[in-house]
Amino acid sequence: MNRRRHESRTSGFPILALLFGAAIIAAGGVLHVYYKNCQIKITREIDAIDRRVEHDRLDISTTKMRMDELLNRYVIRKQLEENGSTLRPISVAIVEEIDPAPPNRRTVASAAP
Repeated sequence: MNRRRHESRTSGFPILALLFGAAIIAAGGVLHVYYKNCQIKITREIDAIDRRVEHDRLDISTTKMRMDELLNRYVIRKQLEENGSTLRPISVAIVEEIDPAPPNRRTVASAAP
């Protein structure tokens, strides 16, 4: 009754369109946060994998260094002397070269003389 007759009445469509637009904007914001969170998680996983790879590379190089130290002939000779081994060095003239290719004949080795 208090309303003037010549004022236009707002229909429900613009209000519905505004609500729908606000819902789309809110959903877009939530999806943006979700995808950004997933991106951060994956970045952290990649960093953790990189740290693990670097740690493994360091372990590999350390292991190679230790193997080289253990396979050093002078270190082996010293350890044998410290352990009281009966092994002694031999001259180069005694060393025989063996052909790595298997012979064509079929022979059986025997431990008995």
